[in-house]
Amino acid sequence: MSELHFLTATELARLIRARQVSAVEVLQAHLDRIEQVNPHVNAIVTLVAERAMEAARAADAALSSEGAAGPLHGVPVAHKDLVDTAGIRTTYGSPLFADHVPERDDLIVQRLRAAGAVTVGKTNTPEFGTGSHTVNEVFGATRNPYDLSKSAGGSSGGAAVALATGMVPLADGSDMGGSLRNPASFCNVVGLRPTPGRVPDISDVNAWYTLSVSGPMARTVEDVTLMLGVVAGFDRRSPYSIKEVFAPEPEQGVAGLRVAWSPDLGGLPVDPRTAAVTATAPGVFERLGARVEQVELDLSDAEDAFRTYRAWNYLLVHGDKSGLGPNTAWNVEQGRKVTGADLARAETARSRLYQRMAAFFDTYDVLIAPVSQVPPFPVEHPHVSEINGQKLPDYLAWMRSAYWISVLHAPAASVPAGFTGDGLPVGVQIVGRPFEDARVLRVARAFEQATGHGLRRPVL
Repeated sequence: MSELHFLTATELARLIRARQVSAVEVLQAHLDRIEQVNPHVNAIVTLVAERAMEAARAADAALSSEGAAGPLHGVPVAHKDLVDTAGIRTTYGSPLFADHVPERDDLIVQRLRAAGAVTVGKTNTPEFGTGSHTVNEVFGATRNPYDLSKSAGGSSGGAAVALATGMVPLADGSDMGGSLRNPASFCNVVGLRPTPGRVPDISDVNAWYTLSVSGPMARTVEDVTLMLGVVAGFDRRSPYSIKEVFAPEPEQGVAGLRVAWSPDLGGLPVDPRTAAVTATAPGVFERLGARVEQVELDLSDAEDAFRTYRAWNYLLVHGDKSGLGPNTAWNVEQGRKVTGADLARAETARSRLYQRMAAFFDTYDVLIAPVSQVPPFPVEHPHVSEINGQKLPDYLAWMRSAYWISVLHAPAASVPAGFTGDGLPVGVQIVGRPFEDARVLRVARAFEQATGHGLRRPVL
């Protein structure tokens, strides 16, 4: 019990329900850890310690008087600074909203609180989640706990670092082009980009937009599965919300499953350090009894589809704002250039790719590939500009290995796969058929249990 802050959410929930430890004790352990570590990494940018302690005391009192408890009763959680939290500052990483305090909770926050989770604060993100490097003008940069001179990834970088360092056992994130998966890979934790609609988002601006999703992050696949069970579920205010109730698959391992392995997703440049780590994943699955086959993929249709839809969405959501940071402003300007013909071309390209991958998944159960094309890079660099001698055209291009997958309407997990020679984390991406989130998590759990890479903690 000396390190409550590194117990899993599953174990903490069990201990609290059994009254072997109180919610107050659990929260205090995490608050102490935040005080110790956060000044070094800048992951939690708004802390509500007193409010959290009131909620923890109420959780203990409710357990004593009523006995009933939700699946996350008394478990601390942090929310990305993109999601609205009633009465708690929410800046979206933008100076335009530096003092903004919402009046209501977003749906994912409502569901976590209804399950008994205790909110401790907000995690850092780039402005409006723009980019896979967590830095903004309000709070500055979040640093990688495995090497403080390196990026934590993004845009859910604050969440990934808070998890990796034991400041919270659970955190929510969001993912348009890798914003859940990339920081999970960079920080040696687990992140799931669910099938769009699995975790509904409610919007009166872009309700039909399917590239951006919310999802769970944790240190273990079991905890991600637990959290997904809480935040998933139908809501009629989301037009593509999934009615099917999420249920985990039994832990049957992966013996007999057909696993496709793509080291570069069809010719993308991959840093040799990343490539060396991810190349160990096929052997793990083979030892577990899966049938692994290296495949040649053509995901090139994803490039135009992703960039066109992304640009259009940035104009839709942020086109009326002035004073935006350079990355957000660039995306808005790209959106102003999008024509009806561009959208038609993007829709055709995405439809063609979806059908091609539907046929692919008739043959294979899952696809494994690198999450990111590079390991964590220097924190002072705004983005990766070159991979293996190839100059990249803009700040987006280094994350093609993640955002090409976003276009597939498929669940994708980042799971710790090992470390580079200089100790930097690298994740492997596990992609499943659309709507088979439970299958992806089952495969991820088998890989996690076989390797144990996620058990390696940062020295802080």
